[in-house]
Amino acid sequence: CEGEDFESVPLSRRGTVWSYTDAQYQPPPPYQAPEPFVPFALAAVELPEGMVVLGQVAQGYGTTDLRVGAEVELVVETEHATDQLIWRWKPVVELGEEADQ
Repeated sequence: CEGEDFESVPLSRRGTVWSYTDAQYQPPPPYQAPEPFVPFALAAVELPEGMVVLGQVAQGYGTTDLRVGAEVELVVETEHATDQLIWRWKPVVELGEEADQ
């Protein structure tokens, strides 16, 4: 894109799982993984606005907690390796369902 004009557009905090996988290997720098490396889940989430956003899944959740089409919401958590705040996708628990957390 050669444009230089940008516009801030608020996006939804909820979406549906479009695809997901797990990271079984430690990504190369500049990614900062805690030692020892612990695998984590990644979800591609389709927002109501039509875009798909890739992000880590919230702590305590993995690929067994996800399914394509399931609703997830954006949460902010502390990345323990760096103490920085990062956003992650957390499965939405419907009323009447038991939460694993």
